[in-house]
Order: sequence, then structure tokens, then C-alpha cells
Amino acid sequence: MKKNPLKQALSKNRQTYGSWVTLAHPLIPEILAPAGFDWLVVDMEHSSIGLPELLPLIISIEANDIVPLVRVGEKNPNLIKRVMDAGAYGVIVPDVRTGQEAKAAVNAVRYPPQGTRGVGLYRAHKYGRMFEAYKKWLVEESIVIIQIEHIDAVKEIDKILETEGLDAFMVGPYDLSASLGKPGVFDDSEVVGALEKLMEASIRHGISAGFHSASSNPDEARKLREQGYTFLGFGVDTIFLGDAVCDALSALRDH
Repeated sequence: MKKNPLKQALSKNRQTYGSWVTLAHPLIPEILAPAGFDWLVVDMEHSSIGLPELLPLIISIEANDIVPLVRVGEKNPNLIKRVMDAGAYGVIVPDVRTGQEAKAAVNAVRYPPQGTRGVGLYRAHKYGRMFEAYKKWLVEESIVIIQIEHIDAVKEIDKILETEGLDAFMVGPYDLSASLGKPGVFDDSEVVGALEKLMEASIRHGISAGFHSASSNPDEARKLREQGYTFLGFGVDTIFLGDAVCDALSALRDH
């Protein structure tokens, strides 16, 4: 089984960069690959990508020597199991608000006795031929990242980050601000205070903090890096495409 370089990077809180795949075509990871991303997330929460489209994307990401992660659309153990069976190196689980929910996410990725995931013979372990190696890989190399997207999760952050088997957390800024009644108002004192509490908890527990800067402009991502976010998402396939073509055609017309 392949080693997972992201696992070690997260454990040492090293800076990594990734991006979001929302278009269900295996050429998308190939197009993004030359940029040198450490990881790519296939987004099953805010896109039309379903399980049938997922498999070719995972294969393409892995073939381009990038770590394939999947953001599942819900805290559903069966969905997490199927994503991992398809060969994802790890999952990002949305809207985790308690330590119990964080533990459930870890359990859904791992087989007993470490977790509760059901066993089936599929691509992740070469259709059963490397099952014993995969069991070991799962404990040592698989990744579980949870999203903090509600003020209730901020209040429970210490219990959440104490969860064994958790590799990192990622802030969901829009939903977090919305849970305070201020959607998208990131300079509000309550929102700023919540984000500060999360970063303090990241340092206190020695766990990587993540943020997704959806803009194709690197200035926003640089600011987040300076704030201490080491699991840093940059851009989205659709935004990169849209911004590039709009900027290029605008420049052509202006000159």
C-alpha cells in the first residue's frame, strides 16, 4: 500500500496546500496537477458529484501523485465507508459539533477494533488481495478531518480535538458566521472571537487547523497562512476556470 505523505505532514503541523474538485471529470485533476498541490478534495457536499462519478476522480488524483480526499455530504457512516472503499486516503466530515460526533467520524473510517466500519472487498485493498496490508495502512495512514461550522462546535472544541484518530479540523467560515446570525460578516467581533478560539485550541492540542480560501487570488490564502492555518485549501476548479477566462478575455478586449 502507498504511504500517505499528508498524514505525516499533518502530524508535524507542516504547511500543505490543496484545492477543491467540483467538476465530475477525471481530466480535472490532471489539469490541476502541474500546480503542485499536496492534496485534492472531491466535494460531495456542494456539487453534483455522486458515488458513480467519484471513483474516476479518485483514480485520477492518485495517478497524478496527489493525495485524494473526499468531503462527504453528511455525517453518514455508510457513505464514509463507500468513499473509503473506493480508495480515498481520507475524508472531510462536515458540521461536527461534539466529541461524540468526531469519534463517530473516526470510527466510520476504521475497521474494528479501532472503529466500526463494515468490511467489503473493493478497490481500496485491491479487491481483497491486499486486505491485510490495507488493515495496517488504515490505522497508520488514513486521514480524518472534521469541519467546525457552528458556534456549538466552538464551545465544544476541546472535547472535539481530544478525539483519538483525528488528524485536523477545517473551519467552515460561512456556516460558522451564520450560526451567530451574521452570515459572511467575517469582521464582526463575535465571528473573529470564535475563529481566535479555534486557533488557540489548535495550538493547545497540537492539531493542524485548516481553512479553504475559495478565491483564485493568493492574497487571501497568504493572510490565512500568516494566521496559522497549515491545512490550507486554495481555490476551486470552477473558480480557477471562470476567473482565468474572464481575466484573459478582458485583457484581450482592452488591448
